Amino acid sequence: MNIVILGLSITSSWGNGHATTFRGLVRELNKQGHQVTFLERDVPWYAGNRDLPNPEFCRTELYSSLEELKSGFAEEVREADMVIVGSYVPEGVPVGEWVIKTARGIKAFYDIDTPVTLAKLDRGDYEYLHPNLIPKYDLYLSFTGGPTLDVLEQKYGSPMARPLYCSIDPKLYYPELLESKWDMGYLGTYSDDRQPPLDKLMLETARQWPLGRFVVAGPQYPASIKWPKNVEHIQHLPPSAHRNFYNSQRFTLNITRADMVKAGYSPSVRLFEAAACATPIISDYWEGLDTIFKPDEEILISNDAKDTLRYLREICKSERKLIGERARKKVLAHHTAAHRAKELISYAEELMTLENPFANAEVGQEV
Repeated sequence: MNIVILGLSITSSWGNGHATTFRGLVRELNKQGHQVTFLERDVPWYAGNRDLPNPEFCRTELYSSLEELKSGFAEEVREADMVIVGSYVPEGVPVGEWVIKTARGIKAFYDIDTPVTLAKLDRGDYEYLHPNLIPKYDLYLSFTGGPTLDVLEQKYGSPMARPLYCSIDPKLYYPELLESKWDMGYLGTYSDDRQPPLDKLMLETARQWPLGRFVVAGPQYPASIKWPKNVEHIQHLPPSAHRNFYNSQRFTLNITRADMVKAGYSPSVRLFEAAACATPIISDYWEGLDTIFKPDEEILISNDAKDTLRYLREICKSERKLIGERARKKVLAHHTAAHRAKELISYAEELMTLENPFANAEVGQEV
């Protein structure tokens, strides 16, 4: 297939989780024989932080304005077999309207922020998606599964809503025998709604266990935060350093944004990255988590500092390794970028079959 993707970013992972998702997906689409053109808005905050300026697995083009997008890439969008518009694309509503009007192939919306998107729609915030656009997209790809897919179809009128979770590349994330620098680490950009659970599940644990070693890696944390003395803060960690980071800690902490906890069925890419490295995960709880990992066997659930401290101090090394290895096995079986690329193409084939019920029929065969 000839696929055009208009996404937030593929060239820069600074302050966003979109780039790693797109990189893995597009790389695997390329390996499977599909041709991908990625169109990215050229913005200052990514321009100075491009850790993959020229991906070798796709054609990447930057555009500076909506007008430049329309004038420079109309033919690519018109002729593509499938055009995908991602969440948080600047001027996403007019971009989406233009794509729907221009594209002849499948028109899809890829929501890497589904619960956040739906919360924005509920309060009339149409930053990158308008309710009127949802029925016009042939396919709504969602980072969230479960009941949210029914909401998209029944409330918002999506013709076809399907899950397309985040994923990992097994060649980039795998176990390494490294010295444990930290007892527990957390990787994530600052957000107001994640800070209270971070404080409850990690920072309070650090205060109660002064001999423990902790680390938080991620940008945009306010200078006003008072980190406990045994908590190290790393401003930014590029994807190339993630594997080393996970393999240098005994446990890793996963925290989910409030909108995603409310929606459930919203695994984060950090969850899969850590699991692929066989680093045992301590996580907050959300509905549907047990459809991704088995609690107590493949993942540990914490409700407060007491739970976290118990895991850190009482689980022996052999059990810790076993938990991590079970989670890694699950990720490799179900959550690699290769799985996602195949799922995406299967959705496209499903759509094409619906549009042309005779597409897969042999001559003379009844349908």
